[in-house]
Amino acid sequence: MPTEAKYKTTATASGGGRDGRTTLADGTLDLQLVVPKELGGPGGDGANPEKLFALGYSACFLGAMRVAAGQLKTKVPDGSTVTATIGIGPRSEGGFGITAELDVYLPGMPQDEAAKLMEVTHGICPYSNAIKASVDVKTTTRG
Repeated sequence: MPTEAKYKTTATASGGGRDGRTTLADGTLDLQLVVPKELGGPGGDGANPEKLFALGYSACFLGAMRVAAGQLKTKVPDGSTVTATIGIGPRSEGGFGITAELDVYLPGMPQDEAAKLMEVTHGICPYSNAIKASVDVKTTTRG
């Protein structure tokens, strides 16, 4: 399904990929990348693609929840948060894959309303749409 991009951004990775740098073309972000110990690297300070994905997915999903709430004629409660946990590991079919878990805190929202909000949000969120064919996103809601 084609997408008409309303916004684009550009980043360049250099060095060893997961053990190099990544920089946004507009200069707003320049990060040192470090391979985690769990993947055979030195670990330590630095970012990695999974950390960046978790940052983006949590923010994007929270924003998409606000759009979904508007469609459902409800409101995202004040103090709501989305925590994304992203994992990486070998796939049984070969290569590597990612795992994704979203912990959504919706203070005071009834569980049935929260479940409907999650369903609609997953249909709106670009991150959810990008990975829906290949990643089973585990979503939990708390209130």
